[in-house]
Amino acid sequence: MIRCLVVGLGNMGRSHALAYHRDPAFEIVGLVNRSAPDLPEALRGYRVSADFTEALTRLKPDLVSIASYSDSHAGYAIAAMEAGAHVFVEKPLATTVADAERVAAKAAATGRKVVVGYILRHHPSWQRLIAEARALGGPYVFRLNLNQQSSGPTWETHKALMRTTSPIVDCGVHYVDVMCQITDAAAVEVRGMGLRLSPEIAEGMYNYGHFQVLFADGSLGWYEAGWGPMMSDTAFFVKDVVSPNGAVSIRMPESARSDDIDTHTRTSTLRLHRVGRADEDLSMAGEPDHQALCDAEAAFVARAITQDLDLGRHLRDAVSSLAICLAAHESVRSGRPIQL
Repeated sequence: MIRCLVVGLGNMGRSHALAYHRDPAFEIVGLVNRSAPDLPEALRGYRVSADFTEALTRLKPDLVSIASYSDSHAGYAIAAMEAGAHVFVEKPLATTVADAERVAAKAAATGRKVVVGYILRHHPSWQRLIAEARALGGPYVFRLNLNQQSSGPTWETHKALMRTTSPIVDCGVHYVDVMCQITDAAAVEVRGMGLRLSPEIAEGMYNYGHFQVLFADGSLGWYEAGWGPMMSDTAFFVKDVVSPNGAVSIRMPESARSDDIDTHTRTSTLRLHRVGRADEDLSMAGEPDHQALCDAEAAFVARAITQDLDLGRHLRDAVSSLAICLAAHESVRSGRPIQL
């Protein structure tokens, strides 16, 4: 049984903790959160500590699952590996490329497993979208966005996240990872723009941004993300991959809402458009919800540890997608394209 310490009990941390609680491969030995969390009934029997270092030293877990704020990810992951633990860490892996590379180097040096929370990699519908897009052949145009019309507690969470991480980095790494899996080409240039749409956001940060990424094979990617009560609920979810031979797109029902967390991963229907042929709609009925995807991530972590899976490519991909999104953030700040 894998003894697990869960760090960070926000939306994602609670979902991961519930996955470990339900999976017989794991035993939760402790929870860490800086403030008193509002936990579901299933997790209320576990002791909650406020001090990560103390809990890590006292409990000596086999796995540390990190879902705290982004600026703590790299430091916590490295400390966990130095203490002998494997790591699951929510995206983004770090807030700088240098820190992400330090995590990857520590994993190589210690032999510890590091799984990054790219939840779409465990989603059968997104796996199908990637496979269908690759079958069309490139070069590609990627049109992807995820805008969230957030209010109340969700807006408070977004404002807290934006103290260290912009929306195009926090969410963008998922979708840049999808672009990279489809094209398999290196990114060569990134161009970004962003705007601060609320005085509630710290100076120097923005809650709306978009960027374009150019790939070595000629493919072009566009990604857009915005958070806040002012965001439009129109065309908030665009997932479209176009090639010379056609396109594959996610089509959502009219009832889909940007403030529903399951909408962020749900696909509903994939439309395959092939030049010269009738369009084909593939129903994704029965696809996993958000909690089931977190359960699948937990099962993958268990396999990585017990079956000694080689995660070298997994970590390299995580560093690469982060580097692209951080270059977009740098482009927003500097007002100039960034060469990679």
